[in-house]
Amino acid sequence: MPYSSAHRQKVRQSIIDSARRLFNRHGFDGVSINAIMAGAQLTHGSFYSYFGSKGELYTEVLACFLTDPHWKHTWEGVHIDTTAAALGPQIVRAYLSGQHFEDIENSCPMVALPSDVARSDQSARNAFETAFKAMVSILEQGSSNTHHSQHVVAQAVAALCVGGMVIARAIADRALADELRGACMAVALKLGGWRRATRSKPGTTTPHRARAGQALRRVRRADRSARG
Repeated sequence: MPYSSAHRQKVRQSIIDSARRLFNRHGFDGVSINAIMAGAQLTHGSFYSYFGSKGELYTEVLACFLTDPHWKHTWEGVHIDTTAAALGPQIVRAYLSGQHFEDIENSCPMVALPSDVARSDQSARNAFETAFKAMVSILEQGSSNTHHSQHVVAQAVAALCVGGMVIARAIADRALADELRGACMAVALKLGGWRRATRSKPGTTTPHRARAGQALRRVRRADRSARG
């Protein structure tokens, strides 16, 4: 008897979750299909019922926590109020938080995997680009910088978040890494015009599904139009 579509989707997502944790920790080349399937408590043989290759799975894993509706992980002590008028300052603080810094396995893959992406095929590069564009689209909403366009500001803020965390993770001196995260956060908040924004309350991260989904759909439509 064939499995239901709901069951297949659940299994597929468990493979993606396992791969995300392992890729974030060990990189693309350091993880085997066997390890991914073991992490999902599945057999190696069933992998090809869901993905054509490890590369195809890699593209799925690159979905950022801002854009993946199935992202379930929460960073303890980090809260995002999805009803707030301005999500920008909350995203900046969450992205550059100590909790995100510490939790490597559940990182946004844009932080953990950029060097792997640069060496990968075009599909992986496209997936990374889509996730980054969606992040920029979300950050455009509510920016109050009067000297530059919202799009330019959002691009710079997104780069500060992703790049700042990449460099902080690469630094051995924890005090220097924390200082760098703080510097990126302060500049990103000022750049976005969110310098006096109210800090988010402690709690549980709730990915902003609706706005993130809208942003991702806008990016994909724009990409399709650009390709003709």
